[in-house]
Amino acid sequence: MSANAALRDYLLSRRSVGIAFLKEPGPDATELEQILTIATRVPDHGKITPWRLVLIEGEARQQAGERLAQIAARNNPQMDAASLDIERQRFLPAPLTIGVISAPQQHPKVPEFEQLLSAGNVAFNLLHAAHALGYAASWVTRWYAFDAEAAAMLGARSGERFVGFVHIGTPTATMEDRPRPALADVVTRWVAPS
Repeated sequence: MSANAALRDYLLSRRSVGIAFLKEPGPDATELEQILTIATRVPDHGKITPWRLVLIEGEARQQAGERLAQIAARNNPQMDAASLDIERQRFLPAPLTIGVISAPQQHPKVPEFEQLLSAGNVAFNLLHAAHALGYAASWVTRWYAFDAEAAAMLGARSGERFVGFVHIGTPTATMEDRPRPALADVVTRWVAPS
């Protein structure tokens, strides 16, 4: 396999774009199919597909936000109107949000942790796919990824959990790169113990 300079340069410059900076248009049906196809090309030991995807788009974005606000209000009766409005806007303004669900399968050779990592790879590949098609994306987890009632309302089944929500849209701003760790601080070489 030969070197791919364009892919290398992309990987060296990839960055997320915050949800507030994502707008219409989002991917059309053909682009969405490509994004989903790329997203699901991940390591999957045992070929057990331990993940699922939930699309939140169109009017469903506002409906899901309204349901989140209702759950948040029940969980936190002291929430003020401004805080509840934030919950109503969780899936806006991005035209598309894809919830990535870890759906572990019983398997004698594939531990659940490994299956969870596979689901995380789906979320990361969604970022790459969106960028490859000229969009921008942001992968987030919020309280509703961890709240059982909210997760179920958004599509998680018994024994499943969200690994995150990937918001996709057309970027309205260019994000500055954040500081990255010095390799010397995070990389070591293994040496056999004496």
